[in-house]
Amino acid sequence: MYVADSRSSKAPVGPSPAGPTPDGPSPAGPTTAAPAVGPVRRGAVPGAVVALGAVSLVTDISSEMVTAVLPLYLLTGLGLSPLGFGLLDGIQNGFSALVRLVGGHLSDRRGRDGAARHKTVAAVGYGLSALCRPLLLFVHTVPLIGAVIAVDRTGKGLRTAPRDAMISLATEPAHRGRAFGVHRAMDTAGALLGPLTAFLVLRLAGGPLLADGGERHGYDAVFAVSACVAALGVLILLLFVPNRQQADDLSTSAPSLRDSLTLLRLPGLRRLTLCAVLLGLTTVSDSFLYLLVQRRLDLPVGLFPLLPLGTAAAFLLLAVPLGALADRIGRHRLFLAGHGVLLLAYGLLLSPLRGLPAVLCVLVLHGTFYAATDGVLAAAAADAVPAEQRGAGLALVGTGQALARFACSLLFGALWGVVGGPAALGWSAGALALCVLGAAAVLRPSGPAAG
Repeated sequence: MYVADSRSSKAPVGPSPAGPTPDGPSPAGPTTAAPAVGPVRRGAVPGAVVALGAVSLVTDISSEMVTAVLPLYLLTGLGLSPLGFGLLDGIQNGFSALVRLVGGHLSDRRGRDGAARHKTVAAVGYGLSALCRPLLLFVHTVPLIGAVIAVDRTGKGLRTAPRDAMISLATEPAHRGRAFGVHRAMDTAGALLGPLTAFLVLRLAGGPLLADGGERHGYDAVFAVSACVAALGVLILLLFVPNRQQADDLSTSAPSLRDSLTLLRLPGLRRLTLCAVLLGLTTVSDSFLYLLVQRRLDLPVGLFPLLPLGTAAAFLLLAVPLGALADRIGRHRLFLAGHGVLLLAYGLLLSPLRGLPAVLCVLVLHGTFYAATDGVLAAAAADAVPAEQRGAGLALVGTGQALARFACSLLFGALWGVVGGPAALGWSAGALALCVLGAAAVLRPSGPAAG
């Protein structure tokens, strides 16, 4: 048994007995709330959420260290073409989205001791990613590196749904937006620290900033440090994240795979998934957006690698306050408003404005979009799914959104090749505006209590 499994503090896992969730009554119907063991301070972020945030922070430092140097290493050092790298990355991201469904279903099933497997499946996912880091020291060909990255993406797909399920089940329903905001802020802090750590490691190792096919000790140092950091993340998960879902928390019957796939029969989850897919189909990928920022706003090429840091900084600062705002005004409303902010970013890119102020405004709007939608969507999905199938429900929504965004990347790339980047963005902005209006109609409260 893990060290943290015996910890006694527990938050309710069902809807608040005092009333509906911030977006109205739970479409999934009433679920049984587990009695809290020990007092839980109202509005406080549970320790499990902070511990999971620490795991994500450390793991993101590890993964972003590799992400920061791997494209340059593959393209310059091993001679992979940009098209080949883009196709490799796209396929692996799509595969990760599909694996998420498996992770969500497996995490909802219980072991012989009656405890749900959210923590176990998450640990397997984090462990797979940690094992991939040292393998990068020994594989020197594109196919083998691609296989290692594929295993890493499999780990990411497995852990995402059970991690979010643990966050939602450890938090009172009225405060889930804030809890997810805290987690996403800590996760984003890791995304900020990862590239900076990789840069420092390269400098300290004395290796070249550009791979030349011969000297690779600088990159080996990055991979080695990344492996150690990833192992620390797994250790934090095992020691400090409690396995809260015991037999008395959930229903007596374990959900089958068919039960997980039929969750879309729940009206609330079906509407939310439909909206996530529609809006995902019109959300331009970060890579294309940064490329448009550099070209349209006359940003020096040397500053291009800093663009993701601008988005991440805004995300980090706004995730918690916007998550708390979602708890007050409604998660559906803030989710739609976040896409409205993204429309403003698109409009600014298409405007005649140029220069550094315009770049900063676009990045702030981009980070605000993520802060208003990423954790907020997970919190809204948790409201729509019964506790015993929380992992599968979150996986359905997340997978639908991820596959839609992958399809958008392919469509936007093809459209760019035909009409150019600015025109493609204009078409995407028009489609996004229509989808926001459609999603607002789909998510419109159906009763006087909803909203």
